[in-house]
Amino acid sequence: MSFLEYRVKTAPTGLRKVLHVNWALVLLLTAVASVGWLMLYSVAGGTLETWAEPQMKRFLLGLAVMLFIAFVPIWFWRNMAGLAYIVSVLLLVAVDVVGDIGMGAQRWLDLGFIRLQPSELAKVTLVMMLAAYYDWLDVRKTSRPLWVLIPVLIILVPVALVMVQPDLGTSLLLLGGGAVVMFCAGVHWLYFAVVIGAGVGLVAAVLTSRGTPWQLLRDYQYRRIDTFLDPSSDPLGAGYHISQAKIALGSGGWTGRGYMQGTQSRLNFLPEKHTDFIFTTLAEEFGFVGAFSLLVLYALIIAFCIVSAVQNKDRFASLVTLGIAATFFFLFAVNMLMVMGLAPVVGVPLPLVSYGGSAMLVLMAAFGIVQSAHVHRLR
Repeated sequence: MSFLEYRVKTAPTGLRKVLHVNWALVLLLTAVASVGWLMLYSVAGGTLETWAEPQMKRFLLGLAVMLFIAFVPIWFWRNMAGLAYIVSVLLLVAVDVVGDIGMGAQRWLDLGFIRLQPSELAKVTLVMMLAAYYDWLDVRKTSRPLWVLIPVLIILVPVALVMVQPDLGTSLLLLGGGAVVMFCAGVHWLYFAVVIGAGVGLVAAVLTSRGTPWQLLRDYQYRRIDTFLDPSSDPLGAGYHISQAKIALGSGGWTGRGYMQGTQSRLNFLPEKHTDFIFTTLAEEFGFVGAFSLLVLYALIIAFCIVSAVQNKDRFASLVTLGIAATFFFLFAVNMLMVMGLAPVVGVPLPLVSYGGSAMLVLMAAFGIVQSAHVHRLR
């Protein structure tokens, strides 16, 4: 035993937890958030007060929340999974009843000190609930129809409530995160094949239903599909977002125009430049090198989570880590595909980079659970 190993094993419990925190993951999260601060400073025209400074404060608060959650034993979060899930579902119901309306959607609850988006919370609590369910369930029952139906219902409840808002992007993220947890828990692949086949049929039904009394999507959602298929069909209307985003992405080239030199963002051609489309500002100012560097940081965060999950001998801890990592992956993947015109515009922010309060705090709390699983893993 080395001297360092001896010091770690004999250290007080509190200090041992500090030493076992995955500090490399903390540094990666801070690096990604720093990219967000730089871009928010740029799109605000060189001022901190507009977006960058509030985002810094939220990250520091989120960092404190993450470390607090990390020091709480993982078994506590397993026991709280059911309650957290129920609370998030009730908050989603409250949104449908008394939620604030903004940009044509009813997604927020005004709590006075913060404007909470419960669907952000549901992304994490759903993963926790499914991980706790499979931790409780006998492994031999994982693929039996009755025991597969229960987690499906657990997933569909928040998905249905989010769809009502309407928020198609978050609904798909909930489905994706839940499916990953089920797959990692050992559910047979044939179930997923059936779901994929049903999904193809649903897409066909959605397209067929357009203009009929039983139309399945809102008109603006169909316009997003049209824009995705042919952005040039309405360059000043529904296709404006994608057209301007592609101009910004293409003009960046390999190394970009330079920090705070992007014409699309500086001249306000880019819509939602501080939230959903902030990645295009990064690509315009720092080019392919800057965009790829951010993608590498995201990939390293995912890699650290996967390695931690694989090494963890606790079933709940492993599944919740993989589920949160998958949700995080879907967040940045959908956003990047969306602004590049490879996926419909569904209003998904770029994690830790886009301006936002509840999204930042909930995501940092989620990584707090990942850290708790890492700190308290069986050694």
